[in-house]
Amino acid sequence: MGMDSVIRVDYLARVEGEGNLFVEIREGKVSRVEVGIFEPPRFFEAFLRGRKYYEVPDINARICGICPIAYIMSSSRALEKILQVKVADELEVLRRIIYLGEWVESHVLHILMLHAPDFLGHESVLGLVKDDPEIVKKGLKLKSWGNRVMSVVGGRSVHPVSCRVGGFHRIVRKEELNTLLKDFQTVKGHARELLEWVLNLPIPSFRRDMVFLSLRNDVEYPILHGRVVSNKGLNVTENEFENHITVEQAKYSTALRYKIKDGSTYVVGPIARYNNNYDLLRPEVRDVVESHGYGAPLVNSFQSIVARASETYHAVLELEELIRDYREPKQPYVDGTVREGSGAAITEAPRGMLYHRYELNEEGYVVNANIVPPTSQNLAAMEQDLIMLGDELTSLDPVKAQWLAEHLIRNYDPCISCATHFLRIKYVK
Repeated sequence: MGMDSVIRVDYLARVEGEGNLFVEIREGKVSRVEVGIFEPPRFFEAFLRGRKYYEVPDINARICGICPIAYIMSSSRALEKILQVKVADELEVLRRIIYLGEWVESHVLHILMLHAPDFLGHESVLGLVKDDPEIVKKGLKLKSWGNRVMSVVGGRSVHPVSCRVGGFHRIVRKEELNTLLKDFQTVKGHARELLEWVLNLPIPSFRRDMVFLSLRNDVEYPILHGRVVSNKGLNVTENEFENHITVEQAKYSTALRYKIKDGSTYVVGPIARYNNNYDLLRPEVRDVVESHGYGAPLVNSFQSIVARASETYHAVLELEELIRDYREPKQPYVDGTVREGSGAAITEAPRGMLYHRYELNEEGYVVNANIVPPTSQNLAAMEQDLIMLGDELTSLDPVKAQWLAEHLIRNYDPCISCATHFLRIKYVK
């Protein structure tokens, strides 16, 4: 590329939602980067106000068709804090089962349909189907199984209907879950094969010192509970999370973006969970990744696909154990006490930490809501990655430079629709 040039992508491909990319190069160096999101604001936090608390999870599920469970669970847990609900252990297990099912379907979708084509020089999954149809077939069967987990527990795989504040609308019977273990060895084999296939992908060299934020609870690989930790020493409760981040509005985007209060960008998602909780991955998963020369930490955002495939195999292995050991709860949900108060909670969506905070009045109506999706948290890190990739971008011809820049964005599996917020307006007299 020339000393002065521009990379402009008006519509990012193979991501969920609508976004664009602008990279300006001056005197052979990256001078400006904008990862823009131009979908219209969706007003979820605004129209949650005035809604009864029990309506919130079902409304929030509509934020995302790929990860509705994440929005249901983060909102349910935040509201349960206000209502002083202690969810029974059997219901917690059931929540983990449906959430892990969502991880499987979402991760496989991203790995094969959206991300892997970048590593192999394909414009879409159709090129991958031509070169390696078997891995695509096995991956689609694995994704279908993840969708079945969600359907069995949730009633359907898109916007499930069985979940509620305090638990579920009905008791899920053990024999229903046991149907998921039919031909399970095949499912498990597909998950391991997908991981091994990913570990053999040609991954670009890239390294930068990143701050990784995720949950951790020292008991299990995090998904529903934990403290917010980083590889740089942060260790706070989910209630304290907002005190440690700043929020910014970029004029070229309808999505807010977040940084740590010291000004650092940070990364959430599979690569952050993997690095902060590597010791809690199943030994079978660690054996596979270490046999291919991987371990923790991963400091290359292009390696996020390794973390995602590792979590997929881990989720399948854990689901087998959870389903086999499942005990039916005595009742489908636990009631709380309607009261005035506020509560915040974080769960680990497939793409990273999803923070919800709510305030209720004494009648149980929402008076305030704040939702911080993972893609919004990763936006600043995406732009920082592109700046760090500057020398390589400037050395490539325009077509290859654009390809590499788009590839880097897809490392984060951005869910653009989830990230849109209403613009904050400051009136100056």
